[in-house]
Amino acid sequence: MKVYTMNELLDRDLGPVGTTERDDFEKKVSDDIHAYHVGEAIRKARLSRHLTQEQLGEKVGVQRSQISRLEKGSSITFSTLIRILRALGISASLDMKGIGQFSIC
Repeated sequence: MKVYTMNELLDRDLGPVGTTERDDFEKKVSDDIHAYHVGEAIRKARLSRHLTQEQLGEKVGVQRSQISRLEKGSSITFSTLIRILRALGISASLDMKGIGQFSIC
């Protein structure tokens, strides 16, 4: 039995790096990983404040099910992220290239 590396399988099924299909796949995986990390950070912040998903949802103005989806890595809009940070009492500062600095308090 031959054992293949992940890159060999991706090359075979999606094409080599630089092809549209492969690049789209790798971007999607990267985006999903980032969404997971954001969701995990939200979950840890919520738990450190001894809040349930339902309680955080009430503070944010969304249902518990949306908080659950966000914590699992579902995509999050910037406006929802801001509302969550405010509800958790987290201040943040973002430097958006070409636009300037943006603070959330």
